[in-house]
Amino acid sequence: MNDSGAKKEGSGLCFTLEVSNKMGVHARPAAMIVRIASRYSGEVWVTKENERVNAKSIMGIMMLAAAKGTQLDFEAECPNAEELKGELTELFASKFQDE
Repeated sequence: MNDSGAKKEGSGLCFTLEVSNKMGVHARPAAMIVRIASRYSGEVWVTKENERVNAKSIMGIMMLAAAKGTQLDFEAECPNAEELKGELTELFASKFQDE
C-alpha cells in the first residue's frame, strides 16, 4: 500500500493507493471497494493510467484490470472524504483479506 499523501483540489480529496495482493483487483476486492464507496454520498472516482471509472461500479472497477503493483488514484467529492480515504487505505493495507 502506498499513500502518496492526500491533496485537496477544490472541495474534493485525491489520494493514491497501490494494489499489493497477489491476484490484483478481481471480483471480490472490487465488490469490497464498491461497498465502501457506496456508503458515502457524492462522487467517488478511481483512475488507472488514463482510464477513470466510478468507484461505486463493480464492473467499472473490474474493467481497470488492476494487477499487483498497480497505482490507483482516487478522487472523492463527498462529505467525510477523509473517512472514505481511511477505510480504503485499511482495505488496501489488508490486501483485501486475500492473504
